[in-house]
Amino acid sequence: MTSTIPRAGSRPASPRAIAHAGGLHPIGVFFLLAGAFLPIMDFFITNVALPSIAASLHASPSALELVIAGYGVAYASLLVLGGRLGDRYGRHRLFLGALVGFVLASLACGAAPTIGVLIAARIVQGACAALLIPQVLATFHHTLEGERKARALALYGATSGIAAVVGQLVGGLLVSADIAGTGWRPIFLVNVPIGLVVLLVAARIVPGTRSAHPVGVDLPGTVLFAATLVALLVPLTEGHSLGWPWWTWLLIALAVVLGAATYTVEKRAETRGEVPLLPPSLLRLPSMSRGLIMVLAFSIGFGAFMFVFALTVQDGLHSDALHGGLDIVPMALLFFLGSLVAPRLMSRFGRAALSAGALVQLTGLAWLVAVLVTDWPHVSLWAMAVPLALAGAGQSMLFAGLFRSVLADVPTHLGGIGSGVLITLQQSGLALGVATLGTLYLVLAPHSVSHAFAAAEYVHIGIVALLAVGAAALPRFNRAGVDTPVIDA
Repeated sequence: MTSTIPRAGSRPASPRAIAHAGGLHPIGVFFLLAGAFLPIMDFFITNVALPSIAASLHASPSALELVIAGYGVAYASLLVLGGRLGDRYGRHRLFLGALVGFVLASLACGAAPTIGVLIAARIVQGACAALLIPQVLATFHHTLEGERKARALALYGATSGIAAVVGQLVGGLLVSADIAGTGWRPIFLVNVPIGLVVLLVAARIVPGTRSAHPVGVDLPGTVLFAATLVALLVPLTEGHSLGWPWWTWLLIALAVVLGAATYTVEKRAETRGEVPLLPPSLLRLPSMSRGLIMVLAFSIGFGAFMFVFALTVQDGLHSDALHGGLDIVPMALLFFLGSLVAPRLMSRFGRAALSAGALVQLTGLAWLVAVLVTDWPHVSLWAMAVPLALAGAGQSMLFAGLFRSVLADVPTHLGGIGSGVLITLQQSGLALGVATLGTLYLVLAPHSVSHAFAAAEYVHIGIVALLAVGAAALPRFNRAGVDTPVIDA
């Protein structure tokens, strides 16, 4: 934007002056990314603190699952709604409001006296995260151009991936530090000072934008989709600990009915010329119909892995939270490095790179299972390092490739809606992974922790094997393909 570029020989414009001119300074990009990092990391940072939370609040295993899945359901259900509210009422305003809500919810999480209060605060946290994240991507989309825009979106892609694995490392460090005897609470309280700094800076240097033609809010679709997820996830997380009473089966049946109702309502809304939360016409596109199934499967496996690995290391190997976090460093490092080279490999090798990434991840997971089962209970951090590194490298390739391929057939004017559907399914998959494979692990762990981990990971390995084969059915990549989604209607 010419209004944000200083003339030769003139002093560089200040971040605030650039914001007033409608542009975004690199410092603004950094603080928006910091704002996005917190809620993405918060889905995973809790994993290594689960044993400490259970001991402190006397929480059952199924309640611990709800601490993770409740956040994910609220996040997934309201993500597209957050994008549309930002379009209508202003992205800058909604970003700041959602960040305030996220900070307050984090404070409530850190001060929670009971597991019920913690679960409720986590749901509020997830809802605020869903309102916050779309504003970051949409602001990049509307205030940056050319290389600066591509760089910012690439940084967001790396940020979202790294936050997932770094979250467990940071969580381990904070829990082990046991600051002033607070145990697990700093993993939430740390969001307060960081969030306040981001709030104060972003309020001054991030420009306000909104859509000239905002899409209406699909309230019926949002409510039905959220109800479907809740009706499915509650019995999956609580059923095994309660002995599967009749109401759990009733809720699962209700989830099927609600899912069908959601599709019917969305189809009718689209027929009337409206833009629903989950447009059926988009779901029928080859890239969406095939790719979204793969994204959902990938996310189920990834969410479950982070959950069961943290419990295996701490409950099974009796490592403290610090070592539980350190164990994930090889995966974090290779995920980061893989994220940097993945777009280039995708452009050069296309779907073959996606299949290769799946095979690398499969190798790492199978090797990790073999190490844990064979050496149990004398499993060292170093013995797990290489398989975890391979898994991280393969995951980074799948993460980049699946996101790129899903949007390949989506028309440009519907790109924001398509990416909203994509990230909604991704977050739903993370929550489903905890509720399904996480439940499988919890059922088997009392008998043998290593074999419980192996059972969950055998399913995960099967999912990754299917992804390796399924990559051939995805549309061909093009050099101008989308690498990072933008939620903007």
